[in-house]
Amino acid sequence: MEAYELVEQYFDIFIKYIVLLIELIGTIILIYAVVSAIIGLFKHQKHVRLKLAEGIALALEFKIGGELLRTVIVRDWEELLILGAIILLRAALTFLIQWEIKIERKSGTLTEEQVNDIKTPLTQDIEEGKPKRSKKKKHDETEK
Repeated sequence: MEAYELVEQYFDIFIKYIVLLIELIGTIILIYAVVSAIIGLFKHQKHVRLKLAEGIALALEFKIGGELLRTVIVRDWEELLILGAIILLRAALTFLIQWEIKIERKSGTLTEEQVNDIKTPLTQDIEEGKPKRSKKKKHDETEK
C-alpha cells in the first residue's frame, strides 16, 4: 500500500505542474493578444477587434484544458462542483466569443477574400499547406 500512495503523490505533483504549465501558456497568449490589440489600435490596423477575440478564445481554450486536467486529481465533491462551475463559465465565454467572431467575419464589412487573408500570430490559415490555384489556371480550365 505504501508504493501506491507514493505513486499517487508523485502523480498529483506531476498533474499540478502540467496544469500550471497549461494555464501559464493560456495567460501568456492572453497577454500577447491584448498587447497586440493595443499596438494595433495605435497603428490603426484593420480587424484589431477580430484578432483580439481570436486571442482571447485561444487563451480560454488553454484555461479550460487546464481545468479539465485538474479534475483528474480532485478528491472532494465540493472541489469538483467548483471546478465544474469554472469550466462551464469559461466554456460559455468561449462560446460567446466564437459567436462574436463568426458574426464579425460574416458581417458585410469583410469580403470572402479578406476573411481568408486575415492571419494572426495566434491562428493558422488552413489553406497554407495546400497549393493555391491561380485564377488564370481556373480560367484556362473552363475554356477547355
